[in-house]
Amino acid sequence: MSVQRTSAREFLTSAQGWPYLLVPFIPAAVALELAHASAALIFIVAALGIIPTAALMGLATEELAARSGPGIGGLLNVTFGNAPELIIALFALNEGLQEVVKASLVGSILGNILLVLGGAMLVGGLRRDRQYFDRTAAQVQSAMLFLAVAALMMPAIFELVEGKGLPGVGAERVEYGSTIETLSALTAVVLIVTYVIGLFFSLRTHRDLFNPHYQGDAEDTMGWSVRRSVSLLAVAGAAVGLMSEVLVGSISEASESIGISEFFVGVIVVAIVGNAAEHWVAILVAFKNKMDLAVNIAVGSSAQIALFVAPILVLVSFVLGPSPMALVFNGFELGAVLIAVLIANYVTSEGESTWFEGVQLLAVYVILALAFGFA
Repeated sequence: MSVQRTSAREFLTSAQGWPYLLVPFIPAAVALELAHASAALIFIVAALGIIPTAALMGLATEELAARSGPGIGGLLNVTFGNAPELIIALFALNEGLQEVVKASLVGSILGNILLVLGGAMLVGGLRRDRQYFDRTAAQVQSAMLFLAVAALMMPAIFELVEGKGLPGVGAERVEYGSTIETLSALTAVVLIVTYVIGLFFSLRTHRDLFNPHYQGDAEDTMGWSVRRSVSLLAVAGAAVGLMSEVLVGSISEASESIGISEFFVGVIVVAIVGNAAEHWVAILVAFKNKMDLAVNIAVGSSAQIALFVAPILVLVSFVLGPSPMALVFNGFELGAVLIAVLIANYVTSEGESTWFEGVQLLAVYVILALAFGFA
C-alpha cells in the first residue's frame, strides 16, 4: 500500500495538526516554574503544554503501527494510547496525591464514554441520517467495562461493610489497612490478566473482527521511518514526563488559589488534558464517517484505563509514593462510572448512532461535571 507523505506545513494547517501550535507552552511552563510564578499560571500553561507532547506520542505510535501490520499495530496503539495519562498519574502518586490519581482515572473513563463518544456521534451525525459501526466489537469492549465496574466497586463495598467507609471528596490520600491493600492488589492482578487475555482475543483469535480499526489508515500518515518514529516517541515521552512533573507540582496550590477542589481538577481538567489529542482524533474520524474507529477509540480507551492503567498504578504504588493506593473510590466516582458504563452498553447495543444520541451523552457529562464542581 502506498503512503502519501504530508509536508509539515500542510500537517500543521490540517485538522490533525492544531495541537502542535501549542508547543510554545512547553518552554513557557518550564520558565514559569523556574521563575516561581503563581501556581495557577504554572498549572494552566503546563496543562496546555501537555497537549502537543501527548499528540506527538500518539502520532509517533500511529506511524509505527502503520508499518507493523494490524496485529502489532493494534498492540502499539493500546500500549501507548494512554501513556501520557499514566505518566501524569505516576508523578501524582509520587507526590502522594492518590485521590487525584483515582479522580483522573475515573475522569478519563467518563470523558471517553460521554464526552468523546458524544462529540463523535454529534459531529459525525449532523450530515447523516445515522452512522453504523460493528456492534459485536463494541459490545466486547462494553462487556470489559462491566468487568471493570465490578472490580472498582467490590473493594469499596468491602470497605463500607468492614472498614472506615469511602474516601471524602476533599481528601488527598487515605491510608487503609493491609487487608484492603491486599484485596486491591489481587484485584489489580486479575484485571491485568484479563486485559492481556483480551489482547490475545482481539489481536489473534478474533483479529478479523477488530482489524478493520487499523486497516486503510496508512494513506493518512506522515511517511516517517521506524527509526524516526521511535526517536520522536522517546522525545515525546520525555516531554510528557517534564510537563507532568510541572503540572502535578502545582495542583494543590493552584486548586486552592483558583477556588476549585483537587477532585474536580483530577476528574475533569487532568483527564481532558491528558487525552485531548486522542479525543480530537475520535471526533475527527467520526466526521469522516469512520464510526468504527471512533467507537473503538472511545470505548476501547476507557476499557484500557480501567483494566490496565488503574491496576498498574495500584501495583506501582506499593513501591512509589508514601503508601499503597487502595482501589477504593468515593461515592461520586462510583456512581458516575456505573452510569457511564450502562450508557456505553446501551448506545453500542444496536450498532448505529444519531446526532441526538451524541447530544444526550454530552448532556450527561455536563450534569456530572456540574455535580463534581459543587462537590
